Amino acid sequence: MTDMTLDSPAVGAAPLAGIHMTEAAKKRLAARYAAERRFKAYGIAAIAFALLSLAVLLYTILGNGLTAFQQTYVRLDVTLTAEVLDPSGKRDMDELRRADYATVVRQALAERFPDVKGRLEQRKLAAIMSTGAEIDLRDLVLREPAAIGQKRSLWLLAASDVDMFVKGYINREGPEDGRRLNDQQLSWIDSLKADNAIERRFNTRFLTGADSREPELVGVWGGIVGSFLTLLVTLFVALPLGVMAAIYLEEFAPKNRLSEIIEVNINNLAAVPSIVYGLLGLAVFMNFLGLPRSAPIVGGLVLALMSLPVVIIAGRASIRAVPPSIREAALGLGASKMQTVLHHVLPLAMPGILTGTIIAMAHALGETAPLLMIGMVAFVVDVPTGPLQAATVLPVQIFMWADSAERGFVEKTSAAIIVLLVFLLMMNAIAIFLRRKFERRW
Repeated sequence: MTDMTLDSPAVGAAPLAGIHMTEAAKKRLAARYAAERRFKAYGIAAIAFALLSLAVLLYTILGNGLTAFQQTYVRLDVTLTAEVLDPSGKRDMDELRRADYATVVRQALAERFPDVKGRLEQRKLAAIMSTGAEIDLRDLVLREPAAIGQKRSLWLLAASDVDMFVKGYINREGPEDGRRLNDQQLSWIDSLKADNAIERRFNTRFLTGADSREPELVGVWGGIVGSFLTLLVTLFVALPLGVMAAIYLEEFAPKNRLSEIIEVNINNLAAVPSIVYGLLGLAVFMNFLGLPRSAPIVGGLVLALMSLPVVIIAGRASIRAVPPSIREAALGLGASKMQTVLHHVLPLAMPGILTGTIIAMAHALGETAPLLMIGMVAFVVDVPTGPLQAATVLPVQIFMWADSAERGFVEKTSAAIIVLLVFLLMMNAIAIFLRRKFERRW
């Protein structure tokens, strides 16, 4: 048997080398590299398109909504006339609460513009002030009854049309019949500007108030509280039921045809349109059980049914990800099956379960269709204090404002979307924090 030197090619090496060095092979290799470059370019283009779309979306929302966090106020010298506000002189709170504050505002405007005569002109002058000015005066008098009879320089809320004009959304160069403010009203606004009697201030009412028919009076706090109560009910129902179902299906259920059917149905339920759950909630929770309409308890139960399949799927995946050695070690040391699951498997799977649950809650927060079916589209002017009171949620409130024709609701809709996005970002941040805090690596 002869030894083969390093210089002598192995048997079959030359033919193989010749095959790989042919022109056809070089063309195929170049084509494969070109295809890889094209695939990489397609991926980069897809990411760039997604980022561009996100940037356009955020730019549009922020451009329309950031101005809603400021509101226009008018400074007037207001005489809190005792004959109008407290004719009996008893300083009775009920009487002060029912007093005619609109007359006080009109008197202040008449003093500021004494040349305005005639009922029609006075009505147009009064239209530059919001009904919120009367509310602010009422709150001042109720807070300080001693102010009755005094003359004070106060900043009062302007009407939505004045606010839109100050923010540049109403063009004064257009025809008068096409504007919501006529030339005379614009001249009054110019006079107030010249005296530094108009300014934009932070709109605290938007963050602390509830719904209203007037764009300058609306607030998102009622929707935030309603969303919080609804998600609270959803969490208390979906999390324990989902975790228990996931533990049973993954650890205790026999692997037979029935368990396979249940697993398939759970996966199918996760893909059911959300409006179907709304119809289910309308039929079961309201018509059959008689739960109150437009209440967070009903909305939470409907969203819990919708989120339950997602929680079960996430819980099963997290439990399945726990290494079998953990179970074997616990069983080998004498632990029962239940002790192994509760003391070892479940704590290690909890980060994934919590992450999946919070993501399901974030998805439920953005749902509108199922809540419309159970009446949470109702006009609610009070902030709810419990899950059985009438309430609305942020997505439904956004839907209602987007359907309004006034220009003032456009910026309020975009601002409510900003608040909703901040809410979602906070929930996702909590999910990331919980996952990193409790995550275990093997």
